[in-house]
This record gives sequence, C-alpha cells and structure tokens, in this order.
Amino acid sequence: MPADLTDTIELPGSQHWPESLREQLAGTLTPAGVLIPVLDSPADGLSVLLTQRSAELKHHAGQISFPGGRMEPEDRDIVFTALRETSEEVGIASEHVSVVGYLPPMPTISGYAVTPIVGMVAAAAVLEVDRSEVEFAFEVPLSFLLEPHNRRMVQRDLHGRSIAMVEFHYEQHRIWGATAMMLIEFIKIIKNNKL
Repeated sequence: MPADLTDTIELPGSQHWPESLREQLAGTLTPAGVLIPVLDSPADGLSVLLTQRSAELKHHAGQISFPGGRMEPEDRDIVFTALRETSEEVGIASEHVSVVGYLPPMPTISGYAVTPIVGMVAAAAVLEVDRSEVEFAFEVPLSFLLEPHNRRMVQRDLHGRSIAMVEFHYEQHRIWGATAMMLIEFIKIIKNNKL
C-alpha cells in the first residue's frame, strides 16, 4: 500500500495541460479508493466490472467508473474504503474479494487522490446495485482492454484547451477520464506482470 495516499502519479500527457489544471491536480487532494473488480467466468474468461453512476449524483453523474469513493475517518485503510464502497454500491461483500494488488494513487479534477485496489471477485458474489448511486453495472472482457486497437485518442476541452485523452468504447459504453487512465495503468501492470 502507498505510504502517502495523496502522493499521486503524474498523468501521461499532463505536461501539456493548462497550468491551472496542473495546479489543481497538484493541490490538496482527498484520499479515495476504488476497486478494480476482476471476475473470472469459465465461459468468458477474465473481465472487469464497471458501473454507470447515477445521473442524480453531485460528482461525475452518469459517468462510467469503478465502485468506490472518498475515504471516511473511520476507515482503517484505503483497501477498507474500496471494499466498503463496493459493498454499498454493487453489493459485493468484502469476503468475496481477494485483494491481489493496487495501483499508485491518481489525481482527479474533482479533487481526489484515488488509489485503485485490484481484487478477484469470487463466483459466489451476487450483484445488488444501489440505484441511488449506480444506474447499472456491466463487465468488459479483459481481452478487449488488452487490445491496443480498442483505445481511441480523442480531444476533450479542459480549462479552455483541447487535450488528447484515451477512451475505450465497449458496446454502448464510453469509458473515459480517470477510469480510462486507471485502466491504462492496470493494463501496463498486467503486461509487465507486476501485479
């Protein structure tokens, strides 16, 4: 686990971002944890579980994300945060998750330092989506994410400047922003066998 939950990595390409955005990402960030839930289906192989956030939420409404959220004062560590939030959002109990590693904390433009925790989800786990936080959950095959041609470079307007960013388009889902960046880092680690 990272010793400092707010010591974030520099995002690829961020040196070309507007100074105001780089300063925002380097400012005081609130620790948060997400789970990268990896499921293993005998028929379909490995997949990653993602959620579409409720359109009613204050932050990142309607976006694709991993289950997770802000670290609360009573959380004993960031793994606990990620597992607690996963249980609350999609009903996967912590006893059905085997934590196998983590990625370094990543900054988000909403003011969080997000530590992605990687966990294998047991076949016995049952999804129970909390509709107040999550519209629905879906799986993306790991084989799809590992194929470089499934990444799209797009231009997004941030702080008045056009920025190149990576997106994944799987079926009708557009996976972008911090979630796409976390997937890119996750894929790098898998390809280097360092998880």
